[in-house]
Amino acid sequence: AYDRYVAICKPLHYGTLLGSRACVHMAAAAWGSGFLYAVLHTANTFSLPLCKGNALDQFFCEIPHILKLCCSNSYLRKAGLLVVSACLGLGCFLFIVVSYVQIFRAMLRIPSEQGRHKAFSTCLPHLAVVSLFVSTGIFAYLKPPSISSTVLNLVVSFLYSVVPPAVNPLIYSMRNQGLKDALWKLAQWTPFH
Repeated sequence: AYDRYVAICKPLHYGTLLGSRACVHMAAAAWGSGFLYAVLHTANTFSLPLCKGNALDQFFCEIPHILKLCCSNSYLRKAGLLVVSACLGLGCFLFIVVSYVQIFRAMLRIPSEQGRHKAFSTCLPHLAVVSLFVSTGIFAYLKPPSISSTVLNLVVSFLYSVVPPAVNPLIYSMRNQGLKDALWKLAQWTPFH
């Protein structure tokens, strides 16, 4: 979201604000925080005593499902994991929301319709991918236990972990007119003509 913020709100400073050094710092921060977060969860997971077996009805090990297998009453550990996860997720989400509020405020000040359309089309692919990821992730973790089932858990975890990265190249390339034309032809094609 930050690159779109700079591109739309500070276009004349794009080269200086998002030079190679800034990109390296942002990538290092993202990878470093992701690595530390993974180490925290992995260390905590391996220190938990499991008494309800060690098999999950998932295609990867998600923390909430692993915590269900835990036999100790380690509420402090579970609460700590929840707080760290919520803070990290909420922090990233708030950063994206604040960036897009600034972007939309700047877009409303663009005098030409064509300029607003170009600015919006710059942001739309990122908003689509983030919305898909956030909405399925929220549903996965905040759905009521009464509608929880093994199949639904598998489908939802697949939706938020596999689908956004898989459709990411397609969504970002939708600005390419040749790809749009090819998809339109494919959508109109019927096998019974």
